[in-house]
Amino acid sequence: MTFSILARDPKTNTIGGAAATGSLCVGGWVLRGDARVGMSASQGASPSTLWGEAVLEAMKSGESASQAVNAVTAPDSGRSYRQLSALGRSGPGAAFTGADNTPAMGSQIFEGGVVAGNMLASQPVLQAMIEGFTAATGPFAERLLAALNAANAAGSDARGLLSAALLVLSPDRPPLTLRIDYSQSPLDDLAALYRHATTGEYAKWCDQVPTLDAPERSLD
Repeated sequence: MTFSILARDPKTNTIGGAAATGSLCVGGWVLRGDARVGMSASQGASPSTLWGEAVLEAMKSGESASQAVNAVTAPDSGRSYRQLSALGRSGPGAAFTGADNTPAMGSQIFEGGVVAGNMLASQPVLQAMIEGFTAATGPFAERLLAALNAANAAGSDARGLLSAALLVLSPDRPPLTLRIDYSQSPLDDLAALYRHATTGEYAKWCDQVPTLDAPERSLD
């Protein structure tokens, strides 16, 4: 029902994720992150938002992404209908795909990231996401958006798309969390929302609010 990408940008010490689906509210269901720990994407036929939070907690306690994914998914009797990917601040990403999700489905690990999807039009959608991200230039967030567009062009969710989301976290910037919860053109709308959020008065205001590196920053 969904495709997603999690990635790191070592040049800016930024982590982020992006997702799109043929159903509603993908941002609220799928993406979770902690700028100090990493990112997760929990999706599937019967997705567990609990998984997304739990895998971050496991990585926070010192487990690798692979160890954390295994620890979260193994005890769940409903895991065959779920999918989980995770990426820490360092080390390779990891993913689990339950066998009872709808094909095409799966995941791929790449340098500094992980992609996953289910109910895809075809398996090459996963590789297209990776290639879209790695071939893109410009800001990290725009590279994540490029990954979604590449996946869509390669076949997308088999049903088409109705929602899309972007989550970018950095120690020296406030969170960039953008969601298109229902639209006939969610990728276009997400790109437009991104432009509005990173330009003009809103962007100027964001430059003055607290961050991990500057927790007491204000409008003064």
